[in-house]
Amino acid sequence: MWIYEKKLQYPVRVDTCNPTLAAMILEQFGGPDGELSAGIRYLTQRWAMPTDQAKGILTDIGTEEFAHWEIIGTIVWKLIKDVPIKDIEGTPLEAHYVNHGKSPFPHDAAGYAWTATFIQSKDDPIANLHEDMAAEQKARATYEYLINICDDPGVKDALRFLREREIVHFQRFGETLDIVQECLNSKKYY
Repeated sequence: MWIYEKKLQYPVRVDTCNPTLAAMILEQFGGPDGELSAGIRYLTQRWAMPTDQAKGILTDIGTEEFAHWEIIGTIVWKLIKDVPIKDIEGTPLEAHYVNHGKSPFPHDAAGYAWTATFIQSKDDPIANLHEDMAAEQKARATYEYLINICDDPGVKDALRFLREREIVHFQRFGETLDIVQECLNSKKYY
């Protein structure tokens, strides 16, 4: 069960209209290493975890990823909602606009729509946790690339917050891996 709090996990301030930046940030809205993929990946994998503590951590982080997805969608919306159509023409957002208008839609920066093939879930908690740790590192790297190309101070601030959360999640998955390995090792009898 989830309870929705009607505010963003982190405030989003956008200082400019920038359809090109919005198109790049869509990578984290619907790309393979984005927030939607992370949320669905972790909430799907939680059933295969052998301890309640591990299930709880995957549920906590999966839920938080959807809060991050909401932040990314808000950033994209604020970057383009007041942009005149003529200023979208010729930008990387033009194809998105033709298909979806100004509404955020889950696809990567190149326009490839989100698909469940972006994620994986096995009945092997060790394999899942290694995938999760790698996913967090890839998301952190993508946030760093976005920060490098971003010239909007408000957007950059929100992206830095999201990058830091990826680092925290990586650490929590590492702790969870220790918990799960200890559990699995304790059940072996020779």
